[in-house]
Amino acid sequence: MKERLAIAADIVFDGDSIHRDAAVLIEDEAIVALTRRDDVAAATIVDLPAGAWLAPGFIDLQVNGGGDVLFNDEPTPDAIATILRAHRRFGTTSLLPTLITDTDEKMRAAAHAIADSMTRERGVLGVHFEGPFLSPRKLGVHRGDLVRRPEPHHLAILAPPPGCVSLVTLAPEEVPDGFIAALTRAGCKIALGHSMASYEETRTAMRDGLTGFTHLFNAMRPLGSREGGPIAAALESPDACYGLIVDGEHVHSTMLRLALRASVGHPMLVTDAMPPVGGHSDEFALQGRRILARDGRCVTEDGVLAGAALDMASAVRNCVARLGLPLERALTLASREPAHFLGLGDRLGRLAPGYRADMVAFAPHDVSIIATWVAGAS
Repeated sequence: MKERLAIAADIVFDGDSIHRDAAVLIEDEAIVALTRRDDVAAATIVDLPAGAWLAPGFIDLQVNGGGDVLFNDEPTPDAIATILRAHRRFGTTSLLPTLITDTDEKMRAAAHAIADSMTRERGVLGVHFEGPFLSPRKLGVHRGDLVRRPEPHHLAILAPPPGCVSLVTLAPEEVPDGFIAALTRAGCKIALGHSMASYEETRTAMRDGLTGFTHLFNAMRPLGSREGGPIAAALESPDACYGLIVDGEHVHSTMLRLALRASVGHPMLVTDAMPPVGGHSDEFALQGRRILARDGRCVTEDGVLAGAALDMASAVRNCVARLGLPLERALTLASREPAHFLGLGDRLGRLAPGYRADMVAFAPHDVSIIATWVAGAS
């Protein structure tokens, strides 16, 4: 008989409901049962501290770096392992290393590193290419000299190998007709970002397969009374999934609350994290520019936001403290919703039989992390 592990907690949130005095039973990498704590038998039991919660592990779709490592600088399996370790401290059990606009050579290196890492690191789900097909009018810190229009060979670079997610953030108005549909047929997930697309251009892209919106509100055409742009399209569509950076810097809390109340779609938390998260340095270089991490912000020397100094536990905590969300709702934004967007909602984002045993234990008053498990391993 295979050895079973039971993680017992005062509160288990399974992604939908709360269970009190419950335990999650794990066999190999998967959850086999969620049961009452008193009913656990024939298993090694790990009892969490009094008052602790156990919930699905956090999933982050936009991670530029961590542990003083920037993925653009080091698109290697070793760098990915460092980034994973840095974010796991904050409850993130799986993520997409994110490559911002760079050369074709760097894009190929990133894709190869991800494919290699996925054979040994259970926390890697794939890769996020944020660029290079972006609007010159909404660059943020992306280098304008590296922004370009797609060519036929880019389909081969971006297409995911079996079992790997490839998320591509692009500006629909900057790519030729048929390109988004071709990416969709190749198995990519498509998100709008760094874009001046109109409402109609956004809707056309959605008909071609675009379902995501990268850091909604930031680096995109603003919501207007006569031109709703991408924001209106995202908030009105039940099929749209949009990322929110809840750090108190990127988007005002009032706008975030309005978006969460108005949407019929699928909001989700992202960090847009940079190397200082889980690291020791308060500055780093980004493609030749000096970036300073000060007071919870990552900015260039002239004050332009450059990603975020945000971890997922803090994002969840901010949702409760700043936006007034119930803790359960905040947790789903960090787990169930991103799993749904990636098409992995049948194996990640919930604590239920058959799901991978990715879990986070934390103190509910401040979302301080006690322990994490990835595929059943702590």
